[in-house]
Amino acid sequence: MDEIEGSILAEIPPQALSLTLTRSTIPMQHSPSWYIDKTNVVEDLIIGLEGEGRYLIEGEEISIAPGDALLIPRGVRFRGWNPGTETYLGIAQHFTLKIFNQHDFTDQMKLHRKVHLSKWPLLEPLARHYRQSAPASSTTLAQHHMFMFLLTSFIDDAFIAWQHQEEGLMATGDSLALAIMFAATQISADPLNPDIADRVVEAAPYNPDYFHREFRKRIGSTPRKFQEFKRMERAMHFLGSGHSVGQSAAQVGYQDVYYFSRMFKRHIGTSPRGYVQNLQQHRDGAFPKGEEDGLIHYPQRQAQPA
Repeated sequence: MDEIEGSILAEIPPQALSLTLTRSTIPMQHSPSWYIDKTNVVEDLIIGLEGEGRYLIEGEEISIAPGDALLIPRGVRFRGWNPGTETYLGIAQHFTLKIFNQHDFTDQMKLHRKVHLSKWPLLEPLARHYRQSAPASSTTLAQHHMFMFLLTSFIDDAFIAWQHQEEGLMATGDSLALAIMFAATQISADPLNPDIADRVVEAAPYNPDYFHREFRKRIGSTPRKFQEFKRMERAMHFLGSGHSVGQSAAQVGYQDVYYFSRMFKRHIGTSPRGYVQNLQQHRDGAFPKGEEDGLIHYPQRQAQPA
């Protein structure tokens, strides 16, 4: 059966993040004699396309092959060289990524330094186009959009955990919004974990009752109700992929199909079979074209309040 993973960035609104490409893209094309020893003042994401590169960062030697991505933090000295006989080809992009235009977003996460991009068959053509189309002395709107996709793909693969939110955030007016965003993101990424809603409330650097109320005020539901809705969103994926109601229920942790159906209708506004029928009607073009082109949005209005 299909498996889907929740993106750790799923509940972060795009307007909360601001990406700056601090210089034009570096289209790496390094011969066997290449060697570099430097420290950047901003983050640097490196993606390998051909050949092999080696980097020494804080005593760790890292090999970069095609499809590998490496994040070099700002202020960290690194050395790089080509250990082989072939040209080392790739891209390097210096950038900053801030949340609420105040906090460095990568500082809020514990990340693997290097990963092999899990979506590489999809990303490779984009990475090559990004390299080939980059202007020599400027950045463009198209570059920002393409690099954000590459960067968020890296973050999804490299994410380990959120950093402790107490460090450096409590003095700002955006700290509560940031904490709620982190909590919602963690629930979205792991909605089948029965303890996740309670964990994120306990982990937040606020009084649990206060945080619970503020979460509901800003997200529109309590953490547990939000988790249930995210489970039903996953069930919608399985139903839309052709799985039966029973199979979809099992995939999101329900053994009782009838109870699952009741919960699905409570959160989505229609039964699982009704959802499948609506989806099929839309695919067949049975709905009249209108402002939304016949597409039903979920949860439907008749869904019970969360």
